[in-house]
Amino acid sequence: MSTHGTSNPSSTFSADQKEWLDGFLKAATHLVGAGGELEPCPYPAEASAGYRAQTRWLAEGKRLAREEDIKRRRNPLLFRNRIAELDRTGEFPAGEENFLARFHGIFNVAPVQERPMCRMRIPGGILNAQQARVVSGIARELCDGVVWLTTRSNLQVRQIAPGSMNEALLRLEECGLGAKGSGADSIRNVVGNPTAGIDPQELLDVRPLCRAWHHHVLHSPDLHGLPRKFNVAFDGGGMIAALEETNDIGLRACHVEGIEGVQMRLSLGGITGHGDFARDSQVILGLDEWLPALDAILTVFLENANRGQRSKARLKYLLDDWGFEYFLEKVQERLSFPLRRAHLDACRFAPAIDRTAHLGAHPQSDAGKMWLGVHVPAGRLSADQFQAVANAAGRHGDGDIRLTVWQNILISGIPEADLEAVRRVLSDAGLRTDPDGILQGLVACTGSEGCKHGQAATKSTALAIEERLTGRIPAEFPVNIHLTGCPNSCAQHYIGDIGLLGTGIEIEGIRQDAFHILVGGGSGRDARCAVQIWNSVPASEVPGRIESLVETWLALRQEGETFADFTRRIGPSDLPAILAQA
Repeated sequence: MSTHGTSNPSSTFSADQKEWLDGFLKAATHLVGAGGELEPCPYPAEASAGYRAQTRWLAEGKRLAREEDIKRRRNPLLFRNRIAELDRTGEFPAGEENFLARFHGIFNVAPVQERPMCRMRIPGGILNAQQARVVSGIARELCDGVVWLTTRSNLQVRQIAPGSMNEALLRLEECGLGAKGSGADSIRNVVGNPTAGIDPQELLDVRPLCRAWHHHVLHSPDLHGLPRKFNVAFDGGGMIAALEETNDIGLRACHVEGIEGVQMRLSLGGITGHGDFARDSQVILGLDEWLPALDAILTVFLENANRGQRSKARLKYLLDDWGFEYFLEKVQERLSFPLRRAHLDACRFAPAIDRTAHLGAHPQSDAGKMWLGVHVPAGRLSADQFQAVANAAGRHGDGDIRLTVWQNILISGIPEADLEAVRRVLSDAGLRTDPDGILQGLVACTGSEGCKHGQAATKSTALAIEERLTGRIPAEFPVNIHLTGCPNSCAQHYIGDIGLLGTGIEIEGIRQDAFHILVGGGSGRDARCAVQIWNSVPASEVPGRIESLVETWLALRQEGETFADFTRRIGPSDLPAILAQA
């Protein structure tokens, strides 16, 4: 008897064919409703670029990632009123609504913390004293009384009380800050040099660029349809770096032979958590060109990036697939001016960064004024401490508070005669301003204390390292130590002189925090990824291991040799053997 018509056709399909068929059927389900009509689009025409990109992805027989499916059904930009509704019932965002709330800066980080957090947007990392007082009040009155500094020159407040999410957002907006686009698939906080506009060596004050890009993003609905988060940084050549080479887009100020005025040199595809720095494109952009060029780059990425696999949805992977030249050809198609190229040897950049400029007093470009770097232990300070910083900036400085990617604070515009008064105010608040070789570059992401992805406690480990090594390292030879709690690498462990990546180990049947330890990383002119030398070191042993590294460097270094130079001369792979013999 013939079995024609009764067999299961799917049993003859390959895995790729099954996936294609699944995607095709899903596309049909999305595009045509049960009644045969087109599925309604939740986006207005001016904000539908992401939706159209999803439609093309589905039409090619591909699956959407879970987060893309959520965005296809619900417009994240319309979720703000839902946050107020949740407040009225004392609820917090859960399930897919937790993802949607992140577009507005509200993150439910349960079960790590019981109540949500709010991350802000502070373009260029500069806020004024009154804004800082508002943040201090939010932390004190609506949260747990702590202000957290991030590795994107930004702020977070945590443990928001039930019914207070919208109130926190309203207070931020009323003082000229905000949180829209600080999470989920958005263009994250715009980074610039923390000393922009006051730096004696800078080529360009990038504050206007950070401000212009910040507002362009917020008021371009199409740019909220990205497939993943996106990072942009501007470096004007200041003494403290913006780390633009670790961003999806980096713009660095330079002078180019034969061209009048400052130009911005473009690099693309940085994502150091995946072991890759942004690569130089050879493209230079004038100050009237950079904004439309960035818009075009974002649009090409938005329309063509991976919508089905979140781990491959960053710009780096589109560049890997297409190659730089093809990608730039597609960008060029959207521009009314030609993308100009210049060899690196035709470009003149600002002098190298000053790794000691993060702490202590330093002269500004305006005579008689100083900025004062303030150490923030593990990137956390109390609301009262932040209030003291705000009061000092408002009373003795120019009113600005400048945040850095190293999780510390600069108070700018202080007359030299007022420095000691500011130091006393800060000291009374329990904050240090004296330079120290370990405090100037100790960075820790949120870790398992406040992030569901964290595999180890970074903040407490950082404080243990700080306690062990403060005063042991010469201030003129700072050692950057970056602790990150998971492979997402928010603290960028690959670029540290010493990098620590959180993990876990089992000891006598009990799971304990541990860290992989890497050395030899760098940024800027010394950009390179650190190399792992120890695997799964128990967290309790980490401070001792770091101490042994530092002591070996101090004992064996050549005159004037930094820790980074020492590890590169010796070779990271040889360090454990040298330490064993010490």
